[in-house]
This record gives sequence, structure tokens and C-alpha cells, in this order.
Amino acid sequence: MDTSIQKALKKAKRKHWIIITLISMVVCVVLLFTFNRFGNYLSAQNTARLHDRLFLQHAISQPNVNIDSQVTANSSMFGGNIITNRSKNINGYLVPWSTLTSSYSWFGASIDYNELIPGFHSRGNNYYEYDKQTKQKVATFYHPAIEQYYDGIQNQLEAVVQMENHVAEVAISFKEPLTIKQVRQNIPENLNIAWLYMTSKVVDEAAGPSGLSVYGYADAELSKEGFDGFIDNLKQYDKNQSLEEIQKYIEENENKPFNEVTVLGVMVTGRTENFRELLAKDFIRGASVGVTAPIVPYIQPTK
Repeated sequence: MDTSIQKALKKAKRKHWIIITLISMVVCVVLLFTFNRFGNYLSAQNTARLHDRLFLQHAISQPNVNIDSQVTANSSMFGGNIITNRSKNINGYLVPWSTLTSSYSWFGASIDYNELIPGFHSRGNNYYEYDKQTKQKVATFYHPAIEQYYDGIQNQLEAVVQMENHVAEVAISFKEPLTIKQVRQNIPENLNIAWLYMTSKVVDEAAGPSGLSVYGYADAELSKEGFDGFIDNLKQYDKNQSLEEIQKYIEENENKPFNEVTVLGVMVTGRTENFRELLAKDFIRGASVGVTAPIVPYIQPTK
């Protein structure tokens, strides 16, 4: 074959491979860019959903627990974590509560339920639930339809009143549901109503705490707007209508006149001596102490 023809063929072949290489590089860059954008899009979507879910979870099922900050950490195109820093407000005294480390990825998101569910301490005659990180006692609500609890129905008001120069939170459970008006009449004004206990699943609590959520909301004003917001949050939380106790509660209460809405209990906070007014009240089924804190000269209690 003529030498000039051979050179032309070699040149054409080199050009062909150069073009293929360039095209491959461009395709790879485009694919990597698309892959990155798509991955970031999925992560961003699940991040937003997880943020919303955490706020919603606290709005309806975390008695007197506040989210102080919620930030994204260890973020990449493949996923990351959301760190939720929390506290409790005990009559103006902020005390630490467990920090949640929830995760998200392309395939979904997962709330840190391990820290949401309290631990259970059982030794000797001591039985109580506690926050796993702070080791603070968790106050227990008693559902009026559950007859027996693992440690009986406690009334710890006498013990609270004996604590001097402290603030405390106490979960007050009613013998029978009370209307909003009755709650206003029965809870002294020198105590703060921090959270309203509205409903929970009826299960066997005799062998030990079930760890199931109680549902309610914070509304110091005890207003219709607060209750309507609670119903809206329940609907949002259980969009798939998979939680029987929530769907039953919505069905029975959504269109009920506000003056007929009933409450199963309240979380109240205040100076320990102010709980004296609740001693021996016949509407109380149980009273479980949660967090307490000593009063210091440089922080003024709310009440």
C-alpha cells in the first residue's frame, strides 16, 4: 500500500480515537454533573421532610420539650444527619434534654427514636422512666382507661411540696376527662400549664412502660385556635391514616364544639410550694414528677 495512504489512515484513526475520547469525557462530565444534581436533589428533599417531621413530632408528642436549634451535619450528596438540640422550660428555668441525631439519605429519612423513647430504671422499690442522656426523670401520664400500671398510679405531689426553693414539672392525670373550662377552674393560676394531654393508645402497662407516644399540645391560653392547630398537626402527622388512635381521635373531636373538648391531663410547672393547692384534689388520678431544678438568685421563675 502506498505510504501516503498509510499515513492518511493512521491520521484518520488517531483523529477518530481523539474524537471518541473527547466525547466520552464530555459524557462522563455530564453524567457526573447529572448524578450529583440528582443526588443533591434527593438529599435536599429528604432533609426538608425530616426537618418538618421532627418539628411536627415535637408539636404533638413531646410534653414540655422545646427545640432550641436544628441543624444539618455531615452533609454530602449521599445523605447526612440532622442534629436537634432540645431543652425543657421549668417555670422559666431551661434545663438540657437529650439531643437527637437523625439521619437522611437518597432513600428516605429516619428520626432518632432511640433517644425519643425514655429509658426505664428498675432497682429495689425505684421504678421510673428517664431521659437517656441527661438521666432526668420523665413524668408519666396515666390514661383513665388503663387500670393498672407497672408501678401503680403514683401521686408525688406531697414529695414535690416538701422540696424547698425548687421549680418542678408534674404530669397531672385526671380521674376522668375534663373540659377546657374545668381545666381552667381546677389548675391554680400560680402554676403554668405547659402541655395538654389529649389522647394515647390504650395498651397493657402492667408489665412495664410500653414507650408509646402520648399526644397533646402546648397552649397556655387554652384557646380554640390552639386546639384547631393540634387537629391540623395530627392530620399532617398521620397523612397515611395508619395510626388508629389518631384517626379515631380526629373523627370524634374535629367537629366537636370547643366547650365539649376534653383533656386527659396536663403538664404543669411552677415553684414547688405552689403545688400545695393541688393536694388531695379529687379530680386528680395521678401526679408524676418530671424535671426539678434549684432556684438561684439570678434567674427569676415565671410564676
